[in-house]
Amino acid sequence: MALIEGFRVQNYRSLRDVTLGRLLPAGEGDPLSPLTAVIGKNGSGKSTLFDAFGFLADCLTIGVEAACDKEQRGGFERMRSQGVQEPIRFEVCYREAAGARPISYNLAIDIDSTGRPFVESEVFWQPGLAEDGKEYLPLMRLIRGEGVVLPGFNPSGLEARLLTVQLTDTRQLGVATLGALRDHPHIARFRAFLKGWYLSYFTPDAARGLPVAGPQRHLNMRGDNIGNVVQFMERDNKARFQSVLRRIANRIPGIEKIASVVTEDNRVLLRFNDRGFVDPFFAQQMSDGTLKLFAYMLLLEDPEPPPLICIEEPENGLYPKLLETLAQEFRAHATGAENAPQIIVTTHQPYFVDALSPEEVWILEKGADGFSTIRRASDSELVRNMVAEGLPLGGLWFSDYLDPR
Repeated sequence: MALIEGFRVQNYRSLRDVTLGRLLPAGEGDPLSPLTAVIGKNGSGKSTLFDAFGFLADCLTIGVEAACDKEQRGGFERMRSQGVQEPIRFEVCYREAAGARPISYNLAIDIDSTGRPFVESEVFWQPGLAEDGKEYLPLMRLIRGEGVVLPGFNPSGLEARLLTVQLTDTRQLGVATLGALRDHPHIARFRAFLKGWYLSYFTPDAARGLPVAGPQRHLNMRGDNIGNVVQFMERDNKARFQSVLRRIANRIPGIEKIASVVTEDNRVLLRFNDRGFVDPFFAQQMSDGTLKLFAYMLLLEDPEPPPLICIEEPENGLYPKLLETLAQEFRAHATGAENAPQIIVTTHQPYFVDALSPEEVWILEKGADGFSTIRRASDSELVRNMVAEGLPLGGLWFSDYLDPR
């Protein structure tokens, strides 16, 4: 499964220029870890960073103009950093699989003469010496919808094999159009990778709804089909579902059984059996924390998990002592293995950070100019040494040891 090694966003609200991990050409620092947590004070830019991932995914699925006009964004000019006239830019460095050469995807979005956002440039490239002497392979290079694309894999005879392309709609990503063609396998795989990103907008109230019955393979981003996913796992993945139930029972005292029930009007109810009661409870009666933890466990136990999972403040509604357990569950699944997801979370909770290593934690801060900066906790030798001595990282954060000195 593909793994992001570095992510850069420029001119996106308070994120004037922020980089996580390592980009191409190979720069300083280590690549992103399979589990990454971003911490910081209120207003430091964590939600904006979360939305940057969501915006990039939306650009693929609905186009750049519709992505800009989503309610939470309010249009391109509200998204672009104040005082900036340059395009909004994204850079993703990733590997298609462990051991594969890294690939870089660069995207710039600007507004045209009519004031509408469009794809100003899109470059998809991979380092490696081609026969023509170039130090990189231009898998795709588009400027305002026009450029070249390299079909197939073999770089031999590179210039002769570059195809000239011209897109008819500059408000759609080139990877969305060209990635649908079998002639461009690298682009197709990146398109599938980006399309598979999962950004959790789970709300307990959504999970308490009564969806129409019918098994569904994957949990959606709001979590309002959680009962349908339980139906599917009960039918097709009984052993995996029983494993989830056993771990839930260990995490939440009293929970003995969870099952789906189909009502007479073909709605699906999620039923919880508590050891202390004869009658079951339904999702509408369960606590926010119980529903949230159950949803995360289902998401992690998906037989075909998303390649990237982004979760904003997973601690909300959870008992503090469950947070370290949740972090451990995330790490147990975000292993960097072939079929394991990469997980990025934002959090305010030191208890959650206690379970993490300095290499897994990034600190966002808002500068005096109103723009955010980011650094890795492991960049501090003092922090590394204190954690090595057994001091919990969340405690160091709470005690201000992660603040710049």
